[in-house]
Amino acid sequence: MNYLLDTHIWLWSLLEPDKLRENIVQVLDNKNNELFISPITVWETLILAEKGKIELRPSPDKWITEALKRSPVKEAKLTNTIAVKSRLIELPHKDPADRFIAATAWENDLILITEDEKLKESKQIKLLTKA
Repeated sequence: MNYLLDTHIWLWSLLEPDKLRENIVQVLDNKNNELFISPITVWETLILAEKGKIELRPSPDKWITEALKRSPVKEAKLTNTIAVKSRLIELPHKDPADRFIAATAWENDLILITEDEKLKESKQIKLLTKA
């Protein structure tokens, strides 16, 4: 199966794995699954660090480089079609990061792994359920 990790899921997998539900851990650990993150996740992570909401050492840019090397995720391409879909997707809010991440899942037919209740409201994307 192919999955897209929401930003907080990717960060939790690296910084706070105890926050992940067991079914998410199973998906992340299954070598048969392909895991993706959007470049928007990297952007959002850097913004969280700039705002002091997370601490990334030795510096945010170096942490990102190392995290991408050790994390089993692939880059989901950001395309013009995804930009258009980010405005078409039905979400209860206008958060640009969420819109791009949801549109990436929608365009690439990826199952989104998220704990964000607002993202879970979209009928256009597939979600990992609590099964």
